[in-house]
Amino acid sequence: MALAALLAALYGAYVLYFGFISFGPVQFRLVDALLPLSILFGPPAIAGVTVGCFIGNALGPNLGVVDIVGGPTANLLAATLAWAITRKKFRGGWMLAIALEIGVVAVIVGTYVVILAGAPGVPFWVGWVEFLGSEIVPIGIVGYPLLKAVDKATSRNPLLRTQNPS
Repeated sequence: MALAALLAALYGAYVLYFGFISFGPVQFRLVDALLPLSILFGPPAIAGVTVGCFIGNALGPNLGVVDIVGGPTANLLAATLAWAITRKKFRGGWMLAIALEIGVVAVIVGTYVVILAGAPGVPFWVGWVEFLGSEIVPIGIVGYPLLKAVDKATSRNPLLRTQNPS
């Protein structure tokens, strides 16, 4: 419960503090680097990044109800899939899980932002490519090393996490 609250507070505070790059048709949320932690910590991390996104989106300059619900739904689905995949413990599981997190967030958020931004004639794939680019850095380039560092730091105490790494 404490981990979920900590991650929710970190996520929500980041989104609000960096609102100028967290909202609108072009977004960059470095805090999405927390999503891969769902691989190690499971449901508490999933809850934290979902609730944190809801708080940030609800209190920030959002694109309406779809943004308030869509962003947290993307985080919930992405983090849950990553956790579920890595429970099977196979070689390359972390990389597949992180790639899925990037893809899920890019497709869900990219789709509704294109619709809500009111860009007539702009195909969905444009939003997907834009959000794919804005998720590779936080989730893949920052989140993966963060995941490895936290794994190393918690490896001596298995009570600190829900599962062992793949």
